[in-house]
Amino acid sequence: MELKRVVVTGLGALTPVGNTVSETWNNLVNGVSGAGPITHFDASQFKTQFACEVKNFNASDFIDRKEARKMDLYTQYAVVAAKEAVTDSGLDVEKEDLNRIGVIFGVGIGGMSTFEEETGNYALHKDMGPRYNPFFIPKMIADICAGQISIMYGFHGPNYVTSSACASSSNAIADAFNLIRLGKANAIVTGGAEAAIFPCGVGGFNAMHALSTRNDAPQKASRPFSASRDGFVMAEGAGCLILEELEHAKARGAKIYAEVAGVGMSADAHHLTASHPEGLGAKLVMTNALEDAEMKPEDIDYINVHGTSTPVGDISECKAIKALFGDHAYKLNISSTKSMTGHLLGAAGAVEALACVLSVKNDIVPPTINHEEGDNDENIDYNLNFTFNKAQKRVVNAALSNTFGFGGHNACVIVKKYAE
Repeated sequence: MELKRVVVTGLGALTPVGNTVSETWNNLVNGVSGAGPITHFDASQFKTQFACEVKNFNASDFIDRKEARKMDLYTQYAVVAAKEAVTDSGLDVEKEDLNRIGVIFGVGIGGMSTFEEETGNYALHKDMGPRYNPFFIPKMIADICAGQISIMYGFHGPNYVTSSACASSSNAIADAFNLIRLGKANAIVTGGAEAAIFPCGVGGFNAMHALSTRNDAPQKASRPFSASRDGFVMAEGAGCLILEELEHAKARGAKIYAEVAGVGMSADAHHLTASHPEGLGAKLVMTNALEDAEMKPEDIDYINVHGTSTPVGDISECKAIKALFGDHAYKLNISSTKSMTGHLLGAAGAVEALACVLSVKNDIVPPTINHEEGDNDENIDYNLNFTFNKAQKRVVNAALSNTFGFGGHNACVIVKKYAE
């Protein structure tokens, strides 16, 4: 069968550097950090006391107050990003076949704050017998954000959540892309959401020695590819893309941001949390995505790398890029927007895919901030163009987004300029 072409017709974002797509993109291009002291709880006793939080967010500005109380924070973020994306796409819910529109979101952890609150209440009042909020389970479970979005619009198409740690929302985009090109849906609301900046989340990652502890300078803590990097900066938020079958989009006169060219998936099959030191899984997932897109390495102009600012991960990803792209690796722009947004865990792939779409549309590559002169790691090839500290204008015909998750889950999305 002939596969359908899939395009991006809407975008939504709620991130540590902006509560809309335009604000997020403007701050990414201008190298603005979203890091600061944790406000969700008193983190004074934790090794890490800062994160990249969403700012000035009030759910009742976007969602009916009664409905918002039934949602964990991660679901609120997902719903708000989805609302912006659907509005941006111009989809007319009154005219569309809602059986042909689905929702697929990626979530790494789910309703952590709800779980903490309910288990804490039980511990505090256990002498009175078990007392739980009737919305405890439907607020906490990781799939519910997709359910809430479908309920809000009446979308009856494919509806579920993918969970593959930090690759979750890239896997969601991949599934949405595949379902549409197979003719199973006309459009899918896809992306990812996460809200885990709470004691269990920060404490758990601290126990693994995964987080930066640069409490004296949080805005400079996420520093991918610098020798002084000491771990990732935890973040929260949501990103959303409307993927749509090309002929359906053209028939309704939709604006088209970019085309999804291909996706890839692989497993490191190596370690519970560490990526393969030689980047074998990372190389394979990029290879798979290029083959799926029927593209050559030379066709890629920009890679939005996983680039978490961890000592081992940054090195292995650089090795994978050099091994796959060869001489062309030195003609690429490479950047880690996590240097600004922090690591959004299950939402990372969606926000970074969104950044790739806007890079393709606007021919500009956002920077990797916080690199200082002389702060060089002998294991990293600085002849590669990491787009340090300042955005660069260049023609971006195609961009590749990498996401790698604990457990060795790898997912890759390629977007390119749309052309008839």
